[in-house]
Amino acid sequence: MANNDWWFTGAWVILLLLMQSCKSFANNATPQSAKSSEKSDEQLVRVNKCCEKFEIYNDSECTQVNEIDYFRPVFTSYKGEHNVSVKYKFVIGLPACGSTQSWPICHYQGSPDKLVLLEDGKLRHYTITQEEKEEDQHIEYSDDEQFDDTHKPLFYDYPQGQYCIERAVSTTGNHRQILYASVCLAKDKEDSGFLLRKVVNPIFHGISIIILLLIAIVYFVLPTLRDLVGNIITTLSLCLMVAQAADLVRIFTEFTNHVSFITADIILYFSILAAFFWLNSFGYYIWKTFRSRNVFLRVTDGRKYCYYSFYVWGSTAALAITAVFAHFFLDIDSDKKQNLIADQETIGWLGIAIFFSPIACTILVDVFFYITTLKLINRRNVYGRIQHKLRANFIMFALILLVMTINWLFLCLSCLQYEGLLYAHIIVNALQGPILLYICVIRQKHVTFLLKKSCCYNEPPSASDWGDEMHYMNGNNY
Repeated sequence: MANNDWWFTGAWVILLLLMQSCKSFANNATPQSAKSSEKSDEQLVRVNKCCEKFEIYNDSECTQVNEIDYFRPVFTSYKGEHNVSVKYKFVIGLPACGSTQSWPICHYQGSPDKLVLLEDGKLRHYTITQEEKEEDQHIEYSDDEQFDDTHKPLFYDYPQGQYCIERAVSTTGNHRQILYASVCLAKDKEDSGFLLRKVVNPIFHGISIIILLLIAIVYFVLPTLRDLVGNIITTLSLCLMVAQAADLVRIFTEFTNHVSFITADIILYFSILAAFFWLNSFGYYIWKTFRSRNVFLRVTDGRKYCYYSFYVWGSTAALAITAVFAHFFLDIDSDKKQNLIADQETIGWLGIAIFFSPIACTILVDVFFYITTLKLINRRNVYGRIQHKLRANFIMFALILLVMTINWLFLCLSCLQYEGLLYAHIIVNALQGPILLYICVIRQKHVTFLLKKSCCYNEPPSASDWGDEMHYMNGNNY
């Protein structure tokens, strides 16, 4: 019995020793394996990818592709060495920007933005200057990409988690490849011009469109303002509104698969040209009316508006057709290649010159109308009610001419591709809408009076209404 107890005790002791040995081995082996795995993960550079490993962007959507078309990042060292060998690991998903705004950036041939993936996983966004853009015309995102330190382009580095990068393909044009990134805009970002061009400028365009539409509605809805001058102001406001919308399309260059930029350019310049022709018609009407001895208001306004419409739309269409024909058949191929957004053409210098030269001529003619009409006004000592109204229209014409001319001059200067001139054009273009609202509506006492009357009294318009200067003959509303 004693022997059995001894064997049982010995077996129990041996079992306990084996269990302790296994536990010690597990405690010693597991941390080493985990440390080895963690160490290997730490050596891998994390690259934030927008889509899955087997997907790329195809027309702004993640699409599965063959292995040969997978996105393979190209790393650049801080010294400028390209195609550095780096072991990396993809982290899938869009960046978590939190309270900050996310914004897309596209790198393609001829774009002002260049994306470079650094050796430690940071994404560097270069803003290319005009000189660098000219050198980069024939360079795509490839192993031959170089950066000249003498140019010192502006750049900003996005750390891991603040960006995602992806290869993108557009099915339009020549199927050019695009390097796409979605980044979190930093509050202390050095390239504040990017924020002004891509965020503030579209907001200004939207506000201008709303204001110009408001001016057109005021002059179209109020019956007593629907005379010849009111119709001209309405049409001119609509032309400027279309121009703002077309220019808004050109701001977002990353949506190259959804728009045609040459179409947007044609609509933009066509609308601006039409607006200046309508302003020229406005000046001619005032100049001719002050020169005539007998003034009959609203007797032939409809017919006059038809005549002016034939003049404006016919001249604008003829010049637009000439400009488009010159761009496609007469412009030099080298000039066309310099005016590219991604793989799409835009209007070249020859087409722009054909659009803008008539505008300069109409401005000179309007200045002649202003000077001669001002001399006629200064010679008169007695004014009737109609002359007072024409004098108010003359002042409105002069102010609109000044505002539109200044905005057009800054638009011409912005074509020189200097950042200072571009920012000045953005500011001047943003002020055009509010200033026109003040000139055409707020400054005109009879317009504000009619607005207050229609809003407060809701008096239905008379069927025999011959204009506000006749309807309120006994009131000092001008």
